[in-house]
Amino acid sequence: MDDAPTPSVAAFDLDGTLTEGGSVFPWLREIAGSSAVLRSSLRHGGPLIVGAIRSGSSADGAKEQLFLDLLGGRDLEEVSDESRRFALDHLERKARAHVLARLELHRGQGHDVVIVSASPQIYVDVVAEAVKATGALGTRLAVDPLGYLTGGYLGQNCRGTEKMRRLREWIEERHYDVEPVVYAYGNSRGDRRMLESATHPYNVGRLGLLGALRRYPRLPRG
Repeated sequence: MDDAPTPSVAAFDLDGTLTEGGSVFPWLREIAGSSAVLRSSLRHGGPLIVGAIRSGSSADGAKEQLFLDLLGGRDLEEVSDESRRFALDHLERKARAHVLARLELHRGQGHDVVIVSASPQIYVDVVAEAVKATGALGTRLAVDPLGYLTGGYLGQNCRGTEKMRRLREWIEERHYDVEPVVYAYGNSRGDRRMLESATHPYNVGRLGLLGALRRYPRLPRG
């Protein structure tokens, strides 16, 4: 009897990987309005700039401050509905065709596909559903007992080491008979740990040989 095939997992980042550019600020503008996002960004301008330069915990904290300002007290059901509309529109307008084609190739080969993103889980789930991924991992948002967002994270921002940890946890929860082959696709420093842990890592950013992912092979466009 032939041995069963080794399982495979394909993990895709969202912003800058499956889609062009970032999604968090456009999403916040959809939920809270452009004026409110501008005011909050100006209020937290220093931490946001430091976070963009240093990444790591500085970026995590700056992002959460924006969420506390703009999301705290909002009804979860209403935000979920608005997030679904935003995610489907964002995917339609900003999808990167060659990366989606790669995702479809993995699905066609029977691989488990998971979207792993620092963007909020509330719409990462929608994107995963739309592309028929097996699972979705994003930054979870805390909700109070009455069903309102607190604005804070539930757990950690899903980037860097946390992104790698969440992916590993997801794989372990699937109880594969043998350790799966892991393909990972990312475009930024926040994806580096996930790529380091993968069997087959790919850099799909637009900076080519520049940046923290320059040692990883590029995903061909053809």
